[in-house]
Amino acid sequence: MTDSLPSHQMIRPVPTHPIEYIGPIIGALVFILLMSLVKEPARRQFNAVFLGGAMGAYISGGLGLWELGFAVLGSVVAYRGLQSYRMIGAGWLMHAAWDLVHHGFARPIWPFMETSSFGCVILDTVIAVWFLAGAPTWGRSAGDIRSQLRCSTQP
Repeated sequence: MTDSLPSHQMIRPVPTHPIEYIGPIIGALVFILLMSLVKEPARRQFNAVFLGGAMGAYISGGLGLWELGFAVLGSVVAYRGLQSYRMIGAGWLMHAAWDLVHHGFARPIWPFMETSSFGCVILDTVIAVWFLAGAPTWGRSAGDIRSQLRCSTQP
């Protein structure tokens, strides 16, 4: 595998194996379930910081100064996410769009997996929708589980 595409090849093909679609969806659902265990306001704050780090994931990804510009803009959106789930969702949609650019024209996020950036498009989009919906809790929270365990162990 080369670091970037030959000049005559404009875009990588779309993945053909079902697992390349199912895997990122499962990953996103696991992420949402785990984040549902984190109480507010730590959930929003952690995810804003996490998004800020993700915005720099592609620096040196083959697009030169565009990488830095994206990281700066993404960091501003992530900072705004400290107060807003919608900004976090918007940031993940930005990241999904950047993943798509990388899938087509630059280096994949994981150099050993040619379609990894395409998988990130899917994962990032699913979690963006969750954040745009206000990051609602899925399942039971950790506090609910702990309180039920305490009640079941008492006579």
